[in-house]
Amino acid sequence: MSDPWLIIGLGNPETRYARNRHNVGHMVVDVLAGRTGSRLSKHKARSQAAEARIGLMPGGAPGPRAVLAEPSSYMNESGGPVKALVQFYGIDPTERLLVVHDELDLPAHELRLKRGGGEGGHNGLRSISQALGTKDYVRLRVGIGRPPGRQDPADYVLSDFPGRERAGLEVTLEEAADAVEQVVTLGLAEAQQRLHSR
Repeated sequence: MSDPWLIIGLGNPETRYARNRHNVGHMVVDVLAGRTGSRLSKHKARSQAAEARIGLMPGGAPGPRAVLAEPSSYMNESGGPVKALVQFYGIDPTERLLVVHDELDLPAHELRLKRGGGEGGHNGLRSISQALGTKDYVRLRVGIGRPPGRQDPADYVLSDFPGRERAGLEVTLEEAADAVEQVVTLGLAEAQQRLHSR
């Protein structure tokens, strides 16, 4: 079990997108990088990446090795960088890949863990599933809610969180980082139990 985990935060690469709803995956990986004192840097797999140990094992030992990464491509082309990272680190995506992404079908700030399933119209997930040839990887879904009124979902996900949501967002990002740590240190079933029973 010495193979590293690959933790992917989905989003778009330019600074103008940095605080968009669509970029919560990046935000969660940034929190994890901060917790581990690691700094993402350019990786040849068209990503920003850092190697770190995530969380603490029961008993207090440092958690498993992990690669924290944010594809440098746009969201709908995430599959290429993710596949390149999987190949570079020799990772079995059905065992050691966790993708953090925004989720329209969950209320804002709600978190859910699952393995496999559909992509729900999420272009980043669709690109990853196609590139890897499997949907059987772990996802941490970060709820952003549905757009109000008749707003186009594409415009909604590419808009920043409004001021009234920002305080709650910081809490959500910390809780999401906790959930990632629990997956890699305790396993998916235990992490799901803890997260979904709150």
